[in-house]
Amino acid sequence: MIRIVIAEDQELLLGAIGSLLNLEEDMEVVGRARNGEEALMLVQRLQPDVCLLDIEMPKKSGLEAAEALKLTSCKVIILTTFARKGYFQRAIDADVHGYLLKDNPSEELADSIRSIMEGMRIYSPDLMDEDLSQNERDLPGLDKECKPEKIKLTIHLGSVRKYLSTILDKIKSPTG
Repeated sequence: MIRIVIAEDQELLLGAIGSLLNLEEDMEVVGRARNGEEALMLVQRLQPDVCLLDIEMPKKSGLEAAEALKLTSCKVIILTTFARKGYFQRAIDADVHGYLLKDNPSEELADSIRSIMEGMRIYSPDLMDEDLSQNERDLPGLDKECKPEKIKLTIHLGSVRKYLSTILDKIKSPTG
């Protein structure tokens, strides 16, 4: 059983994520926090396998909480609605195991948690800073113990549509 603590300051979202993950046969939400400070206390007390952290919360942000959890055995997944400049690098520096969009389907979140428990690291390409060089985007040096085959970049259908739309616009444009 994968034991999970969730930290989310929006009550409705906290309940929804918790309920959806509790429907999974191999997962149990053992704690729910409304801020990063509360999340740290729950992780210390409950010793979960995974902690899902909203990136922006009161008292301590998800990134600050992730930094504090860096040396624990708890695997940290940051959830966010959209990319903000500098957050991806801060997440990598905090050694998070996942950096994912909230708008992905719940099945993808559950699958990501399982993959992370198997040793993978999962980062949504939509959340990576656009000013990263191609070499930085290749990610091999993110974690000295993390082999490239253990890194999975998730791309959801909305991203594929966006990329295809951009390509089609460029093809249609007379300047290319």
